[in-house]
Amino acid sequence: MSMESGSRRASPGGDGEAGFRLLLVRHAKAVRKDRRVDDIDRELSKRGRRDAHRTGQWLADSGPRADFVLCSPSRRTRQTWRLAASALDDPPPVVYDERLYNMPPSKLVSVLAERGPGLRAVVLVGHNPGIHELAAGLCGSGPPKLLKRVRAGFPTSGVVVIEVPEGWERLAPGSGRVIACWSPAD
Repeated sequence: MSMESGSRRASPGGDGEAGFRLLLVRHAKAVRKDRRVDDIDRELSKRGRRDAHRTGQWLADSGPRADFVLCSPSRRTRQTWRLAASALDDPPPVVYDERLYNMPPSKLVSVLAERGPGLRAVVLVGHNPGIHELAAGLCGSGPPKLLKRVRAGFPTSGVVVIEVPEGWERLAPGSGRVIACWSPAD
């Protein structure tokens, strides 16, 4: 792989100049649901903390360099991003947006369209089922093996990288091209 701006490697699928990149990250494995703790306050499990750091390592080694991070405000998504970001030389700015907590794809797209203008690569850290439905819905093209993988599911700590040629304001079903998938099980 060629190097890009310092120690960062070139992003999967090219240099990103031809389009925009959306990096979808599902939060790492959380502790089991407990009636005494609100869902939004669930923290990462020991495995989740380890996997979140591995996600950051993958982003540092292979992922496109992001301009900005949009993250659900839940405890587990915040922890996931903090652990992943600790592996990056120069983490991008992050915004914790309450509209991303357990929302359907249509709401996630609205937030991206609002916050994305002027940005080439955005990380969105969220929850299933919304983040999986967004990935599966956006990915209209790409290598058949990757398309099959995206449609099959979205594991915790997983990353799906989607090229979005038309930009954030024109996100529509099938408009993206999957260029990379990764999970700690890889």
